[in-house]
Amino acid sequence: MSRRFVASVCCLIAASVALSACGNARKTLGLEKKAPDEFAVVARAPLALPPDFQLRPPEPGKDRPQEKSTSDQARAAMMGSGGTGYGYGTSQSAGESAFLRQAGADRAQSDIRQVVNRESSTLAEESRTFTDKLIFWRDEEPPGTIVNAEEEAKRLRNSQALGQPVNEGNVPSIQRKEKALLEGLF
Repeated sequence: MSRRFVASVCCLIAASVALSACGNARKTLGLEKKAPDEFAVVARAPLALPPDFQLRPPEPGKDRPQEKSTSDQARAAMMGSGGTGYGYGTSQSAGESAFLRQAGADRAQSDIRQVVNRESSTLAEESRTFTDKLIFWRDEEPPGTIVNAEEEAKRLRNSQALGQPVNEGNVPSIQRKEKALLEGLF
């Protein structure tokens, strides 16, 4: 019995040494060190006594008012202390202001987003490739319903003759039929 016990203990020690050399086994067993992520570490503002002693105590879980968010810190690092860099009078030098004036920053369109969206949608419509035309060969149906003009005129005349309001009743519409698989191809 003692030989078996010593042999099993030796095998157990050898297996643990062999497994500790493996990277995944070390991580699984919790033997590997975890270094902190250097990009997740943020500097905290130093503790200071506020000048106004009438302030309310901070609420747990809320952001500190004296700390800037990481996006504000990045903006301040890129654009200078003001952080905006988009306009006149935001701590710009005379050269920067002159450059922006010559570049036309003071004549910027206020509806530029709508202009860009309109132009890009036009370009997207024009850029239908041959493959798109083969795959999506059917034109899209226009949105909305098609009103049956003759039936609607009859309904309005009947409502008027009976003294009912014109917006009462169902508006007759033309139902679009589903196209067959190869319909319109030939």
